Amino acid sequence: MRQNLDVIIAYIIMLGLITLVGIFQSWSIALSILCFCLISAVMTMGANIQWGYAGLINFGIMGYTALGGLAAVLVSVPPVKEAWQVGGLNMILSVLLIAFMVFSVRFIIKNYKKTKKRNYGIALVIIIGLILLRLISGPAIESIEAVNPATTGFLGGMGLPIMFSWIVGAFFAGGLAYIIGKIALGLRADYLAIATLLISEIVIAVIKHEDWLSRGVKNVIGLKRPVPYEIDLQAKEWFINLVAKFNQGTLSLVTDTLEKEQLLKQLVIEGSTVFVKLCFAGLFTIVVIILLIITQKALYSPWGRMMRAIRDNEEAANAMGKNVVKQHLLIFVLGSAIVGIAGAMMVTYDGLFTPGSYRPMRYTFLIWVMVIVGGSGNNFGAVLGGFAVWFLWIEAAPIALFLINFFTSGLDEANALRLHLIDSIPYFRFLMMGIGLLLIMRYRPKGILPEKIRHV
Repeated sequence: MRQNLDVIIAYIIMLGLITLVGIFQSWSIALSILCFCLISAVMTMGANIQWGYAGLINFGIMGYTALGGLAAVLVSVPPVKEAWQVGGLNMILSVLLIAFMVFSVRFIIKNYKKTKKRNYGIALVIIIGLILLRLISGPAIESIEAVNPATTGFLGGMGLPIMFSWIVGAFFAGGLAYIIGKIALGLRADYLAIATLLISEIVIAVIKHEDWLSRGVKNVIGLKRPVPYEIDLQAKEWFINLVAKFNQGTLSLVTDTLEKEQLLKQLVIEGSTVFVKLCFAGLFTIVVIILLIITQKALYSPWGRMMRAIRDNEEAANAMGKNVVKQHLLIFVLGSAIVGIAGAMMVTYDGLFTPGSYRPMRYTFLIWVMVIVGGSGNNFGAVLGGFAVWFLWIEAAPIALFLINFFTSGLDEANALRLHLIDSIPYFRFLMMGIGLLLIMRYRPKGILPEKIRHV
């Protein structure tokens, strides 16, 4: 218990800060922050598995997040029957053709020695395959995107409950990570970082521009929820009675019947928003706890000790007979799959899929800051980093406004300095993030909750 005291204190402080937001701002804002903190925690666990366990630098996090979001669309949106009728068969043939090209190239590489003839054969397969792919898919894509483009213009999905997409998102991200890992994991650390970042940009560019698959920048809205809708809750008698019971003291102060009804109606509207976000927070907490248990078990298992040995000294681990390449590929896939789950969770919470919002050059490094601040190699630290950094990212503006008003309280409201500071509030987010990271790196270089090695 005593050895985990720092973890307990850190989490109590973090939950206390979120509670203060609920008290001084609103519980709806506090629960929104909590939900995104939990989603960020899942992302940081995925990144921590790759970096903290194995020392792999993956700057392609946003690409796997986008694949998780795409999974939410392909799983939950009902199929667009007209689009399938005009081009669905051709798109299936295109996928089969791509698979045939891949297996053909692999067959040639495995069964023929490296000669000019083999290279010509591979080039011929690729060129003919691309020509056929264009002939088959081109007209089909145009036909699909022409089907009511204002609302659909894509094939749609399977019409299943959106929570299935959390598992599918993991498979999508893990599958891409396997392909990337086979190609790029042999690169040196800095080249691997560049390669994964560029591949992430490619993935997002494909999702943004292939309207037949995901509507691209037109976005997909109105995705089904795994929790009740606010408008439905507001009409439920049990929910109205629940809100009335919780606010009995406030309602008793109003004597006029009409005013009491209006107040109750307003409380029900506000309560429905809080209740929905509370349901999301409950679902996300379950996911975080499950992943935390699994990753903790893995970290202190023989496999986890082997991964840390590989991280600390690849040559020594290789000399002891450990397959470093295979283990790196495995952990790269596992970490990316967890990030894919987070991507599906985020789209589930938002209820919409916006490919334009996935910006690797911005948000990838925010996730890495979370891992570094929390403590790489420590799962509890990674989760705490997700909470702390996202909280500061969201609350930087309100905190800055409070500090500006406090320190300029003696100045006139039209004072030029005061107005300039207030206009600069959006930039205080980056200032606070930079100061916070500098302080952590100066006084806690291994993170708030550094890695703990158990000697057995």
